Amino acid sequence: MPLIAVVNGPNLNLLGERDQDMYGKASWEEVREELREKAAELDVELEFYQSNHEGAIVDYLQGLRGRAAGLVINPGALTHYGYSLRDALADLGVPVVEVHISNIFAREEWRSRSVISPVAKGVISGLGTRGYQLALQWLVAELGRG
Repeated sequence: MPLIAVVNGPNLNLLGERDQDMYGKASWEEVREELREKAAELDVELEFYQSNHEGAIVDYLQGLRGRAAGLVINPGALTHYGYSLRDALADLGVPVVEVHISNIFAREEWRSRSVISPVAKGVISGLGTRGYQLALQWLVAELGRG
């Protein structure tokens, strides 16, 4: 069963608590449970990781080498300046889907630039937490399992 990792960057551990108009009311645990259910339907294994520290995420990604078949990542604010994160994603060697709960292109100008997008197969932005499920479904299809 292929492994797909789901990684969240800074402040995403506070989903359901922070700015619910922007990020919705679902907690990260609720989002994970929905993803677990979808993964069971799609016959893939999920592994979750969240950190507020770029270096910790880079360490985690390096540990995925040779284990993961795909990656869903919401880099949070690291989207705009996380160059070491970008390099770790480029070196991972698996398809990556960048997810943003809010539409980063409809927010402050500085949020519309992603240093991650050039190394991602695709970007899902502004579809709420449903974007994680869409990214998972796409990855499974890309891996020839869906």
